[in-house]
Amino acid sequence: MQNADLILTKIVSKKQIVQSVADWRVAGKTIAFTNGVFDILHHGHIVSLIAAAREADILIVGLNADVSVKRLKGETRPINNNEARSIVLAALQMVNAVVLFEEDTPLELIKSIMPDVIIKGGDYSVDQIAGAKEVIANGGRVVINPILEGFSTTSIIEAAKKK
Repeated sequence: MQNADLILTKIVSKKQIVQSVADWRVAGKTIAFTNGVFDILHHGHIVSLIAAAREADILIVGLNADVSVKRLKGETRPINNNEARSIVLAALQMVNAVVLFEEDTPLELIKSIMPDVIIKGGDYSVDQIAGAKEVIANGGRVVINPILEGFSTTSIIEAAKKK
């Protein structure tokens, strides 16, 4: 099988990720989780995902589904739909799995997989991170990565509108 054929297998359902996490744990792997919209993938996203992947053996990315993005960001978002955003993330070498969630936060997903570490960007504090309390109570940890200044999806969209 070509490496390219593996990309689509990395996009999984909530039920599938629970089974995968169980399998990875049996194999002695540590699990990291991060989440976001990842609407227009940019340098800041890549730096953050690389840092997240360094925190454990496996990196799971929770991806806000289109309905969630519209509630959080407004009717003009997302620019790219579920399928497009999932495929782009799954194509990244450091990402082991991509899971869509329709809620505003990934709390239920986090509780179902109980990662060893949650990683979020520096614009959050631990008390604002969905699932942080549960993961810490389970012996896990929370890592807040610094934001790479000058890179945001909103600023990219605004710059494109001006051209």
